[in-house]
Formats: sequence, structure tokens, C-alpha cells
Amino acid sequence: MIHRRALLASVAAAGAAVATSRMRAALPLSGGPVILSTWDHGIPANVAAMEALRSGGTALDAAERGVMVTEADVTNRSVGLTGYPDRDGIVTLDACIMDGDGRAGSVCFVQGIKHPVSLARKVMENTPHVMMVGKGAEQYARELGIEQLPNVLPDDVQKAWENWKKESRYQPVINIENHDTIGLLVLDANGRLAGACTTSGLAWKMHGRVGDSPIIGAGLYVDNEVGGATCTGVGEYVLRTLASFLAVERMRMGDTPQQACEEAIRRIKARHADVRNVQVGILALDTHGRHGAASIHDGFTFALHKDGKNQLRKA
Repeated sequence: MIHRRALLASVAAAGAAVATSRMRAALPLSGGPVILSTWDHGIPANVAAMEALRSGGTALDAAERGVMVTEADVTNRSVGLTGYPDRDGIVTLDACIMDGDGRAGSVCFVQGIKHPVSLARKVMENTPHVMMVGKGAEQYARELGIEQLPNVLPDDVQKAWENWKKESRYQPVINIENHDTIGLLVLDANGRLAGACTTSGLAWKMHGRVGDSPIIGAGLYVDNEVGGATCTGVGEYVLRTLASFLAVERMRMGDTPQQACEEAIRRIKARHADVRNVQVGILALDTHGRHGAASIHDGFTFALHKDGKNQLRKA
């Protein structure tokens, strides 16, 4: 039998540990803000996010502004309106945003929205909901005065879709941007976290398919007490393991961000018999400003903005 005095001491110690964690998350960082994002397109996204912080914006502002750069990049084929379409030739978009205090917003299967991440933020801040989908989300965008653009494919995308239709067979290609979401994590100078994730999804997906990017806990998860994580790659593999939530919980248990990322990838590989043609990458950032990165295969790149330097690295 546990002695009452020992039990009370144990409870008090646990409470003190939680309080210490919360205090640590609120302490200013000696090294300044840290921004972490997926793939090569993370470099310009990081620049915009840092500019938002320097102009007085919050971590949430920075996360939104950062991925908006990628959403608006007309050369990008995996994010935004110029991404590759589904099997019916329609571009559908998914996005989410999350604050370290637990608030989150998400939209998925929306068409014609230039910045779905901003619509996701409106869902978070202006509605009682976390997620809105399809025509309902588009209707809400129109009510907000957000213009819905027609589904017009760039010439090279139209040609690629027509070529794909000749065989109508989806075959993932490792580290080629047909599924390369941008996920971005921000830790501001006051130790507050936020993140955003946005994509046009898998090229040639079935109409109506939604991946991990807009799903809180799969494509993105952020907690001011611990840290944040975001994923990229083939979303079905992330959805089956809730890899971002898993990584954050591993950090809560004491793992470093790198250890947490490696455990998330190990879990994905353990749950799937064959990952030879599948890439998933994951990034993690803790409240101390430490980061981690891991992937199933070599070639996953990420951008790290820290100590005044914005650098492209490999996991």
C-alpha cells in the first residue's frame, strides 16, 4: 500500500513538473526566434515568417505569412492553385493552422481559394469549429469576401495531367514534388509556438481524397508546453500513425526533437510492410529552440532560420 504522505509528495512533484514546463515555455529565448519548414520552398517561407515577427507579429502571424508565400508561388506544383490536380483535372486544397495554446483551424477539399491557410485561421478565430470542408468552407470564404478563383490549370500542368490520363496510374516518386506539402513551425522570442501546413495534395489523387496536411495531430501539432511537429510526404502513412502528435508526445516524455522524429519514422515503417516507394519527412521543434528532422528515405530537405541564418539542410 502506498503511504499517504508519499502519495501526496508524488502528486506535488508531478504538479511542480507541469508548472515548471509551463514556465519554461513562457521564458524568452536567449538565441531569438526559430523557424523550421519543409523542403526547398521553406527558405522564402522562413524569410516571410521572420519578417512578420520582426514587424511585431505573433508566432501565429508568422506561421500564416510564411506558408502564404508558398501558396502564392505560381511555379509550385504541390502547394496552392497551381499544384497538380486530381484525376478529374481539379485542384483541391487542404490547410491547417495551430497556435501553441491549443486553438486550431482547418479547411480541406476547397477549390479556388488562393490562401487556404488564411481561411483555416478564420475558421479557428471566428467560428466554434476546427474544420470546414468543401462547398461549406467555400461558402464561408465568400461570406468573408474572399474571392473564389476558377479552376484553370497552367499549360504545363494541363499537359502533365493529359499525359497521366493515358495510363491513369499513380506511382509515387521519391522526393519529386507531387506530394510535397509545406509545413512550418515557429518559436518566437518569448517561447510561444505556432504552426501551419498547406498543400494541393497528391498529384492525380481520387477526387475527394484528403491527406494528412489539414488534420490536427497528423500533418501538424503544436503545444506551448512541449514543442511542435509537422509532416510532409504521402499523407496516408502519416494519418495511420498521427505522426506529428506522436512526435510531440515523445518530446513530452523526454525525447529530444531528433529522437522524437526518428521514433515517428520508425513507427511509420513498422506499421507498413513496404515503404520502398514512399517518402515521409517530419520536423520537430521544442520550447528550447532545438530541432529535429527525419525521413524514410534520404533526400528530404528542410529550412532552418536560427541565430540570424536561414539555411537549407538535409534530414
